[in-house]
Amino acid sequence: MKLSEHLDLSEVIRSESAKRNGISNMPTEAHIANLKLLAEKVFEPIRNNFRCPIIISSGYRSKELNAAIKNSSPTSQHSSGEAIDIDMDGTPNNVTNKMIFDYIYKNLEFDQLIWEFGTNENPDWVHVSYESTGKQRKQALKAYKENGKTHYKPY
Repeated sequence: MKLSEHLDLSEVIRSESAKRNGISNMPTEAHIANLKLLAEKVFEPIRNNFRCPIIISSGYRSKELNAAIKNSSPTSQHSSGEAIDIDMDGTPNNVTNKMIFDYIYKNLEFDQLIWEFGTNENPDWVHVSYESTGKQRKQALKAYKENGKTHYKPY
C-alpha cells in the first residue's frame, strides 16, 4: 500500500525486532491515516528536496513492539503512526543526517525534531514527528547520554 508517491507502508512497518520476537507490527486504519499525513507533510517534502531515496530506520511500532524495544517511551509517537527516524549514513548520494535535520528545521512544520546522539557535526539519525491534530510544537531537541541515560536539551 502506498502512503505517498515515494513511500510504501512496508517501509514504515519493517522491523527486525518484530520479526525476531514474533510481534505483529500492522497499523490500524487510524494509524495508517496518520502515516499518510506524516508522509505528505514531512517525508515527501524531504524526498523532493534531496531528490534521492530517504532511508527510514524506524517507523511505525505497534504498542507491543514499542514495549519490547529497550528504552522506548510508552508514549512514543512511533506507536501512533506520527513519527519516523531517518538515517542517511552510508548512502551513496552524499546527503547527511545533518542536512536532513537542517532542512526539516528550517523548512517544514513538525511536532518534534530530535538530533539523535552523534557528534556536533552530524547526528547518528534524525527523529521527526508530525502531530495528526495539526498542533505542531516545533520542539527541536538534541539527545545525549549522561551516566548511561538518555537526556534531551533544546537544540
